Amino acid sequence: MSTQPPAQADRSFNRSMLIKLFVVALMMFGFGFALVPMYRAICQITGINNLVQRDATVREAKNTQVDMSRTISIEFDANARGPLGFKPEQRSLDVHPGEVTTVMYEVSNEQARTIQAQAIPSYAPKQATEYFRKIECFCFTQQTLTANQTKRMPVVFVVDPKLPKDVKTITLSYTFFELNTPAPAAAGTAAPAANTAATSANPA
Repeated sequence: MSTQPPAQADRSFNRSMLIKLFVVALMMFGFGFALVPMYRAICQITGINNLVQRDATVREAKNTQVDMSRTISIEFDANARGPLGFKPEQRSLDVHPGEVTTVMYEVSNEQARTIQAQAIPSYAPKQATEYFRKIECFCFTQQTLTANQTKRMPVVFVVDPKLPKDVKTITLSYTFFELNTPAPAAAGTAAPAANTAATSANPA
């Protein structure tokens, strides 16, 4: 029985490996853009709707007893998917549980077109999620940014005094996704305007 020459076998292996790597990279790229609709679907199934609902009201926050005996370090992180510049105005802050605190984030549209975007929050450690209560947040609604516009956006929050004693640090991380993308222009024609129709937010 004949066998492939070593050089031909190597070429076949390399070609097969290249195809597999390309497929994996394509899947990862697609997964990044699918996170927002996936998050919405999960929110609908589980009943979680933190992106459009406050975790606490101002009245609830003011009625919370401040625990002056404890200090929690809050770290702020920012990530962007698409043509966005996004960052917190400060990287960390020490707060007392029950203390109402305001921090600012800055987002910039780096394109010469209007875009719509949505921020999704996450927390570390995971056990801190239910104790970090947002009163006001840009993640509650979709954000419309005109060409080259920069926005300063507040997050007002309070850490529930019931936070477990062993949690000393909480990381609040946001990922900003562009929701609308421009349709590709046909050859020889002008590019159509970006689709700025908002889809109803149903997700953090």
